[in-house]
Amino acid sequence: MTATVHGFQTQVTKLLDLLANSLYSNKEVFLRELISNASDAIDKLHFLSLTNQDLIKDDPNFKIRIRADKESQTLTISDNGLGMTLDEANSHLGTIAESGTEAFMKELTGDAAKDSQLIGQFGVGFYSAFIVADKVTVLSRSANAKEEEGVKWESDGNGTFESENIVRKSRGTEVILHLKDSEKDFLETWTLRDAITKYSDHISTPVELYEEKYEAPKEGEENKDEKKEPKFEYVQVNDARALWTRPSKEVNDEEYKEFYKHISHDYQEPLTWAHNKVEGDLEYTSLLYVPKTAPWDLFTRQQDHGLKLYVQRVFIMDKAEAFQPNYLRFIKGLVDTNSLPLNVSRELLQDSAVTRKLKKALTKRSLNMIEKLSKDKDAYQSFWAQFGNVLKEGPVEDYDNREAVLKLLRYASTKNDSNVQNVSLDDYISRMVEGQDKIYYITAESYEAALNSPYLEQLKKKGIEVLLMWERIDEWLMGNVTEYAGKEFVCANASDLKLGKLADEEEKKKQETASEENKALIARFKSALGDKVKDVIVSTRLIDSPSCVIADGNRMMTMQMRRILEATGQPIPEEKFTLEINPEHALLKKAASETDNERFNIWAELIYEQALLSDQGALKDPSSFVKCMNKLLAE
Repeated sequence: MTATVHGFQTQVTKLLDLLANSLYSNKEVFLRELISNASDAIDKLHFLSLTNQDLIKDDPNFKIRIRADKESQTLTISDNGLGMTLDEANSHLGTIAESGTEAFMKELTGDAAKDSQLIGQFGVGFYSAFIVADKVTVLSRSANAKEEEGVKWESDGNGTFESENIVRKSRGTEVILHLKDSEKDFLETWTLRDAITKYSDHISTPVELYEEKYEAPKEGEENKDEKKEPKFEYVQVNDARALWTRPSKEVNDEEYKEFYKHISHDYQEPLTWAHNKVEGDLEYTSLLYVPKTAPWDLFTRQQDHGLKLYVQRVFIMDKAEAFQPNYLRFIKGLVDTNSLPLNVSRELLQDSAVTRKLKKALTKRSLNMIEKLSKDKDAYQSFWAQFGNVLKEGPVEDYDNREAVLKLLRYASTKNDSNVQNVSLDDYISRMVEGQDKIYYITAESYEAALNSPYLEQLKKKGIEVLLMWERIDEWLMGNVTEYAGKEFVCANASDLKLGKLADEEEKKKQETASEENKALIARFKSALGDKVKDVIVSTRLIDSPSCVIADGNRMMTMQMRRILEATGQPIPEEKFTLEINPEHALLKKAASETDNERFNIWAELIYEQALLSDQGALKDPSSFVKCMNKLLAE
């Protein structure tokens, strides 16, 4: 059969061009990626062979082999795993299917030095071979295919590849790298052995290296001058014991870090991890990791996520989402259990009582791991910057662990001098002023808007700390939680601040007196604004601002939430506010002194729209507001 020439997918061509000219400093990462791929292929075949032993009857011992040939300047990585058909080779090796690689392409800047550093970050798998090779040949045969249905795939990385069916007696895959002249180091045994032990010692499949066999000289042969022909053999280099099956005391940090890179294809080390073995009614081992950096699709809730599932050390499936709640979708790792059958499917997992127990246990282990990380303030700040917003989904989605997740949340506050989110709810409660029994917060469009909100003026005056929130998810979260540690959440723009013991009787009387004294002014505002407002009252919360608007006490839809719904095209009912005015403010005094009703109406409109702008960050008719302001300024 004649080989057919195919064009690479556009993204692959760009990627290969970058890899071929890579400045990537850690070039040996290609070996980790290719060994990892071989390991995955063996895991998949091992699972299939549980129900169909015929697939491996000709070669039942799984292994990965690496052979360097200095004469041809090639390096071959082979496995006796699942293998590929011609269609699979064309699809898997000619297009980018992995979301991480798609993200890699989107992140490219055009700056070769910067772009080369992205190679490891997104784990570009097979394509990393072109970091060191100017041509790659792949020979493969699916375990389900006949000998004459073997595959040869070849490319020099310059935009096209050739593929054809060949006769191949053995199943599995050989990746033959035709190394660049500058990469001959990867033909040296010591270089390969060092890289294998560094990256792949934890892989449960034996990794064998073809190397010279050392034979001690026989007695009387020590001084003979003649040179013997060197003999070579495959020697197992890695430990070949699944890392998670070893006692945690026997595994060092470097091994944990390299295993994380193997299962996640992340070039960075993990932020933290937890390794646990549980025996009893529910037997399982878990190895959980928190990455340093959030994946690009963290907020794509439909994206596949989850832990690797092993049953009795047999790999069953990738991304088994049944073992973690959605708000912990950033957790990487695996679970290995004896409590599930080997033929378990995704559908069976959903309905399994064992799965529910495992999910409950693994969720608590994940939260405990994160809480432990929170003891290191600097590390936790890094974690929060990456995963804080997704963790905020937890208190609503996971009622059983609501308090545990709320404990992990962090916010900026009026006690901070910056927008750094490092205040926990426990920190807040520990700093409550005498008589305070509520947790006060404010949501806004930005940190600056929250910090300078007029709604905080009375609370600031009393020395009460207020949590500042400006992320979209904050509105949704605070609309669905009511308390923490027995302390009620109260929004600073609520119609009733619920100050309780903090309420000042003298202030109350002062406000009552002010209301009585400003009856006429209130009546004028009501007349000027008509049905635009629900009511007009004298404010108790304003110190430096002229006015603010207050919604009903049962208001469930904040301004940000209204905008989100409007953006989706949903009809939103009009909401009328109560206007609170501060008669002591110069602007109100100026308006009160106005004898011309038409001009007063303009003042009233300006003061009301100022309050709306402060609350909502935008106006429906900004030109009307500008006209009012210009008219008063001009006169």
